[in-house]
Amino acid sequence: MFLTSSLRNVGLSALVVATLSAPLAAANSSTDIPKWLNKHVGTDDGKIAPVVLQRARALYQEKRRTGGIKNDCYFAMDATRPSTASNGSALPRFYVICEKAKTFKAVSSGYGNGRKLAKANFSNGRQCARNFSNAEGSKLTSGGAYVTAESRTSFKGYYQSGSGKKPFLRTFLLFDGEGETSNARERAIGGHRAMFLRWQCRMEKPQSTHADADGFVPFGKLVEYTSGRSNGCTTWSKPATQDILKIADGNPTTLYIYPSSKDINAVAKAIQRGKSPQQAGHYWNAGCLKTIGVPKFWPKKTLQPIINEWRDSLPKQPPLELPLCK
Repeated sequence: MFLTSSLRNVGLSALVVATLSAPLAAANSSTDIPKWLNKHVGTDDGKIAPVVLQRARALYQEKRRTGGIKNDCYFAMDATRPSTASNGSALPRFYVICEKAKTFKAVSSGYGNGRKLAKANFSNGRQCARNFSNAEGSKLTSGGAYVTAESRTSFKGYYQSGSGKKPFLRTFLLFDGEGETSNARERAIGGHRAMFLRWQCRMEKPQSTHADADGFVPFGKLVEYTSGRSNGCTTWSKPATQDILKIADGNPTTLYIYPSSKDINAVAKAIQRGKSPQQAGHYWNAGCLKTIGVPKFWPKKTLQPIINEWRDSLPKQPPLELPLCK
């Protein structure tokens, strides 16, 4: 491993820089990755790319060493991978690693869909992410170091379930970021089940603890988007959400999301010079690279003014009032 134990006494930012600048091939010569975990390392579906695992382990080990966390498991995500296979089934790119228990699980996860504005098009397709940013309101994924924080469960409305109507409650696991991702709270970035309630009407239910002052609750249709995009948050299937919350709820751990802005810029520069990321010593999923061409990171200082100007230009809208359910 090109991050040796002797580097663990330096800051996390230095660790990440060291990882980025070292050749990608060096990640494959790791000597301290356990044998049981090493068999899960690779670029095939269901495996974790060497540099993604290396960074995730470096972050986790640093936080454990300094007493920041005590969790036996940690998370990683590779946002360069595709979201779905050719048949539409979700592909894994979020990783749950528990070294003490010797377990590795790869699950699907959404990524930020972005926006298409008049002054900047930073939207992402359904299959692969091209655009990334840490700007508030960008609806984009921002790679880097995170630590899971507290979880919050909120009521979203009622939905039809069989012959009855049930409340939909969704738990949101907050993330705290470092460096470029330090505005994760401001951006309301975290992880939750890939499902939302599309409101249709307001239903009279004064006996509900969720009813408003007039005795109404929103009613709608549940929408599952496990194979789709998100508003920049990390989203999982129902089983994966249950497993992840069981690990992290009340017991903080680390999450490393690849790629960081430096990775994105380095890959873009290599392509512009006529080299593949691998030739230049960097990593990007080959399938998605063919789809997106050249990845782009939109810095907050560049994108935030554009988003703010767009928001200010929107006409004032009256408060949403759903029609009464029939």
